[in-house]
Amino acid sequence: MNKYHKILNKILVKGRLQENKKGNIKYLTNELLELKPIDLLEIFEGHGIARNKLRNELELFQQGERLTENYRKKGIEWWDYCGPILVNSYPTYFEQLPPLIKRINKEKRPSKNYVLFLGANTIETNQQPCLSLIQFQIDKGKLVVTAYQRSSDASLGLPADIYHLYLISRQINVPLKSITLMLGNVHIYANNLDSTEQLLKGNKVKFELNV
Repeated sequence: MNKYHKILNKILVKGRLQENKKGNIKYLTNELLELKPIDLLEIFEGHGIARNKLRNELELFQQGERLTENYRKKGIEWWDYCGPILVNSYPTYFEQLPPLIKRINKEKRPSKNYVLFLGANTIETNQQPCLSLIQFQIDKGKLVVTAYQRSSDASLGLPADIYHLYLISRQINVPLKSITLMLGNVHIYANNLDSTEQLLKGNKVKFELNV
């Protein structure tokens, strides 16, 4: 069982129940998921991830693309519920990422913490980013990526975020040491609990999107 599946299992076994306007959830708070390159390989080989769609999604994010129609053209339909435009969502913040990566690659300062902040409390948005902060550090010549996630849908969102962070790390010209996610609230929606159990048994499943 890879580290991602262990988080799923822990939620099933130890998670607490909570009513949620998007659907009831089973959740844990303040979980830590530290992934070395070997852990990432195990997750990507052992868990179905829509790699091409997520790669295209990240590219559009970094271009600052806000029209959901252009995501749909790439086969990415999970933003349709937001309407025609993503307002103060991921593209607003991820378009700051390419110049930050360029700066990291130029400087490569071990004493510098490079940080991308996502989201703000005082602005209108139709999809507040669940990923709130990404920090890049260079430790003894290797890249350490740390991300804080205020809210994480463990069934659908978490593996996508792990893959996005991996793709981001590949843009930095430093060998990867680790990607660590600090999960403020990680949860499984009630309508996906049975499917999660089946997934951990090795069966193919399709999770329902809760919006």
